[in-house]
Order: sequence, then structure tokens, then C-alpha cells
Amino acid sequence: MTWLNNEVLEGEFVRLEPMALSHIADLQQAVADGESWKLWYAMVPTVEEMPAYVQEALAGKAQGDSPYVVRCKTTGQIVGTSRYYMVDAASRRALIGYTWYAESVRRTAINTEAKFLLLSNLFENHQAIAAEFRTHFFNHTSRKAIERLGAKMDGILRQHMILKDGSVRDTVVYSIIACEWPTVRRHLLSKLGRN
Repeated sequence: MTWLNNEVLEGEFVRLEPMALSHIADLQQAVADGESWKLWYAMVPTVEEMPAYVQEALAGKAQGDSPYVVRCKTTGQIVGTSRYYMVDAASRRALIGYTWYAESVRRTAINTEAKFLLLSNLFENHQAIAAEFRTHFFNHTSRKAIERLGAKMDGILRQHMILKDGSVRDTVVYSIIACEWPTVRRHLLSKLGRN
């Protein structure tokens, strides 16, 4: 049994469901809303790439990854994805990423609550010592969103990875550590209107 169970996580606005092959068509519809793959610094699949993207995400479960689809509870539609990856059970830490959303739900409570559920599960149910986030140096929207969660920047991995277009990405690394979680938790609940 792996350290993190890929189980349903449910809040007021979103339901995070373990990703399955049966979600491909819904994810294709979600990613078409906004065409985020056109952002040169984002690692978002195209409609055509979605089957391979889902298969790769599911293959990561063998290494302890937990990929999720994000379902909006108001509409019942799948509106994006997020996952735990590079899970280090021995050190009780995981990265949270591969997050993207349909344009129609950006700047709503969807991402805040999805991250709240993932972080709560990690720190409260699995006694994690750290949650990590990584993004492209030039993805300022993602960086601001991560900072709004309450994560702190650890540093920049320069010339970290080669992207599919051949460019080389500098990766900004953020984290939230266990002793910070109570304050971050309160902050996120406040953002969700649950003081």
C-alpha cells in the first residue's frame, strides 16, 4: 500500500476524483475551454494529447502519484486536474501540481478549495512534513496563485528542464511545511468564507 491513497476528496465547491481513462472526453472538453496549451510556459496538454496525458498520469500511480480530476459541484462538470507527484513516503513529502483549469472556472473558489483539500489530506491525514509546488519562472499567474495559497519560495532551479518546444525552463520551487500548515489552513478557510 502506498503512503498516499488516491481517494475522493470533497468540499463545498469541488470534488476531487481519482483520475481514470473514462475521464478523457470530459478533460478534453475542459482543456478546450481557454486553450491553455497555447501558453508557451505552461505544461498543459492539447485536446489531442489528452489520452496520452491521462495514461501517463495513471502510470505514475506505480510510483505513488495520485492524479485527480476536479469536478465542479455546481455544474457537475470536470473542469481540470491536479495531483500529488514525486511522492517521497520516507520523508513524508509530496509535490502538488499538474494543475490546470478550464477558463470558465479560473479566478473562482475552485482552485483554492482544491488546494485546501489536497493540503489538508497531506498534512492532517498523512502527517506530511512538507508540500512542494513548482512552476515555470515566467508563469507569473501560477506563481501568484501559489503565493496566494501561503507557500514560500525556496529558490529557483536554473536550467532545470527541457520543454517539448526545446526551450529550457527555470523552475521556481515553493513549499509549505508542517509547522506553517495551521496558519495557511486558517488563511485558506478565510479565503473560502469559512472563518
